[in-house]
Formats: sequence, C-alpha cells, structure tokens
Amino acid sequence: MKKLIIAGLIATFAAAAHAQYTGPGEQPAATTVQQLTSTGKDDQRVVLRGHVVKSLGDEKYTFKDSTGEIPVKIDAKRWPSGQPVNDATTVELTGKYDKEMFGTPKVKVHDVKVVQ
Repeated sequence: MKKLIIAGLIATFAAAAHAQYTGPGEQPAATTVQQLTSTGKDDQRVVLRGHVVKSLGDEKYTFKDSTGEIPVKIDAKRWPSGQPVNDATTVELTGKYDKEMFGTPKVKVHDVKVVQ
C-alpha cells in the first residue's frame, strides 16, 4: 500500500514538473504568419490558426492564414485521428519556429487541432 501511495505522489509531482514557464522573459507565442516571419526568433513557441492548403510531400505542407503562408512540418502522428483535414478546414497549429540560417524558415508542428 505504501508503495502505491509513493508511486502516485511521484507521478503527481512529475506531471507538475512539466508545467511551462510563463513569467518575465518568456516570449509570447506568435499568432500570425506575418508576425512570425517579421519578428520571430528561432525555437520560438508558435500558435497559428488558419488552413493547411497544400501537401509538399514527406510530411511537409503549406500553411496559410490571413497574413501569409509558411511551410510547416507535421508528423503523421500529430494529425487528429478520426477528423479529416483539407484546405477548407480551419486548424490551430502549435509548435516551434525553425528559423533556418540558410533556406526557408518553417514551423515544426507539435499539435494539430480542428477548429469548429
């Protein structure tokens, strides 16, 4: 019984350790393509709302919002299961900005949500 309680406490504290810091110095998430491409920093957290409009192959896509377009990389496991997504579907992408030293900057997507 003791071991079970200790295991439960460890799991609880471990989950709390993954909380994200939001205090001074934390950069807010970019919310538009234009904002991201003009002032975004490498590895910056990103939350974008718009449409995935084109597949470029190899888990790469073009994302578009009202301010512009940007390439995104979405692993197959990140797509919402059981919810078809096409160019007319509004989605919210959460991830990080990959500002390439050479080449085109892109967003590496960690989560895809269909917006109703």
